[in-house]
Amino acid sequence: QVQLVESGGGLVQAGDSLRLSCAASGRALSVVAVGWFRQAPGKEREFVAGIGSTGSRIGYADSVKVRFTISRDNAKNTVYLKMNSLKPEDTAVYYCAARSVASYSPERSAYDYWGRGAQVTVSS
Repeated sequence: QVQLVESGGGLVQAGDSLRLSCAASGRALSVVAVGWFRQAPGKEREFVAGIGSTGSRIGYADSVKVRFTISRDNAKNTVYLKMNSLKPEDTAVYYCAARSVASYSPERSAYDYWGRGAQVTVSS
């Protein structure tokens, strides 16, 4: 079992930055791949970024590529999502998810464990 807790969300203005954290407990994060997803009101939950268990493989959705950076600190059992140049369309609840294999996936169904989410609101 892996328990995930997101933090770092908030209300910011367009162009600002935020860093989300996903803290894991119950199992070493070093053996799981992690993905960040987001869900805006009335929309499907969508893939944002993913990172493999060793951090060597990383991927992003086209909508956030260049602006967002995913990273992990396995010693702290934490994965981060640094979000720069935020836009109003980035407003959503952001979730981290983990799966018990080395590679991340852009598919929601591939993940076994989910956090409760962190609200990010970007005003124009």
